[in-house]
Amino acid sequence: MYYVSKRLEISSSHSLHLTYESKCEAMHGHNWIVIVHCKSKTLNVDGMVTDFTVIKRDIAGALDHTNLNEVLPFNPTAENIARWVCEHVENCYKVEVWESENNKAIYEKDEDL
Repeated sequence: MYYVSKRLEISSSHSLHLTYESKCEAMHGHNWIVIVHCKSKTLNVDGMVTDFTVIKRDIAGALDHTNLNEVLPFNPTAENIARWVCEHVENCYKVEVWESENNKAIYEKDEDL
């Protein structure tokens, strides 16, 4: 099995829609760290699991310097963002989304699904 990881730094804003009162309902920004983990039993014709440049283009290109509420079709929590990234990167099985130094969400595909 081959494994690769790509670390992205993304600056974006969001506001959360919550069932309780929270300061996170107000528009605010983060300098997110997104770590994309991919794996494959075989390499593609170029000798790669997934091209790092494609990950950067597709993920940072879509999210960096944006209002996430305007570009994502869901409540942009770190958990939901992690799932979205995983679904949009070839061979991705796990994504870590750090919204601050102390707050991280992880999404990992269920291999049984």
